[in-house]
Amino acid sequence: MTLSWFQIVRLGLVQMCLGAIVVLTTSTLNRLMVVELSLAAVVPGLLVALHYGIQMSRPKWGFASDAGGRRTGWIIGGMAALGAGALLATAAILLFEASFALGMAVSVVAYALIGLGVGASGTSLLALIATTTAPRRRAAAATITWLMMILGITVTAITVGALIDPYTPAVLFEVVLGVTVTAVALTVLAVWGVERHLIAVTEPDPTPFRQGLAEVWQERRARNFTLFVFLSMTAYFMQELILEPYAGLVFAFTPGQSTSLSGAQNGGTFIGMLLVGVLATGFGIGNLRAWVMAGCVGSAASLGALAFIGPLGAGAPLVPVVMGLGFFNGMFAVAAIGSMMALAGSGRDRREGTRMGLWGAAQAVAAGFGGLAGATFVDLLRLTTTDATAYGTVFIGEAILFLAAAAMAARIMDRNPVAHPSTLVPGE
Repeated sequence: MTLSWFQIVRLGLVQMCLGAIVVLTTSTLNRLMVVELSLAAVVPGLLVALHYGIQMSRPKWGFASDAGGRRTGWIIGGMAALGAGALLATAAILLFEASFALGMAVSVVAYALIGLGVGASGTSLLALIATTTAPRRRAAAATITWLMMILGITVTAITVGALIDPYTPAVLFEVVLGVTVTAVALTVLAVWGVERHLIAVTEPDPTPFRQGLAEVWQERRARNFTLFVFLSMTAYFMQELILEPYAGLVFAFTPGQSTSLSGAQNGGTFIGMLLVGVLATGFGIGNLRAWVMAGCVGSAASLGALAFIGPLGAGAPLVPVVMGLGFFNGMFAVAAIGSMMALAGSGRDRREGTRMGLWGAAQAVAAGFGGLAGATFVDLLRLTTTDATAYGTVFIGEAILFLAAAAMAARIMDRNPVAHPSTLVPGE
């Protein structure tokens, strides 16, 4: 028995909860550290980098859910750890006012918990969906889960922003407590009993972790896809820390306008994801390989346009270009996730979680590396050239990475991935 549409939506609620909690730590708490506490921007930057770095443990969590025979406990336990980390990070905001050292120490523990929670819950969730979704529904399942994550991020950001204004530490803690408790409770309700009647791993696997990970790495498809994930996600995240400063410095956007620009980008991402889900699954138009390539090429073209309009300055059509970038990013991202789910069952039996963990770790490293690389290159280039040229050069570099990712996808991805080719030998 495979997942029904209703069960896919139920599991999508978990992804929504993940997004809801993570956005508190990467956005709301980040702003409070820099603005209200007047800390250097590098402080939250390093903490977010720690959160991504800890997610290199994803292969371990995926393997553990493979070996244990069930994934529900890892999903719920990971969400609980994530919630605890968010609450601890909020408490650290209050401690910073009394002692920087104490606030920083608590923050390090908090963001480590956040990384562990996202790794354990998110990896196990994707592995469960990948192993129990019918092949024809995988693109739609990827679309549903990621759209719900964007929904969780958007709704939480808007709601929390309204509830904590005017800001007081007590109100902040109450709001974060409400979000985390709701997210954990909703996760329990979403996953409880779903796994019981599904075709998934049912017997524990005694294989040691190192051996299991080595077996996956020996698989040419898994190894190549890991490199593709790192390359494409580095391109995807390079603009994350520089797009809004670009709008302010080059196009004279106000803070409110740059925030709206981020909303336009997310709106484009939503539409791109929805399009792939509807056309690929509902109408059978195209395949995941083609959608991945189209998303990468379209993202490269949008980044080229973003660099081209820089010299035009204020009045240039920045918002439509950024929305187009979001559209093609969404198209690429959801098709890549669908491909990931299809490939999770390729190779040795009972290693789906390990593969998802390996690819999740590659994505986390790429997110940290890409964002840091983009910001660093811009800072260096601004020392010798204009703002428009500095940012434009980085956008062009990002576009080249996307084109390289499209070429790699054409070479390594199947046109029509098979459902569970468990008879493939490790080198295939």
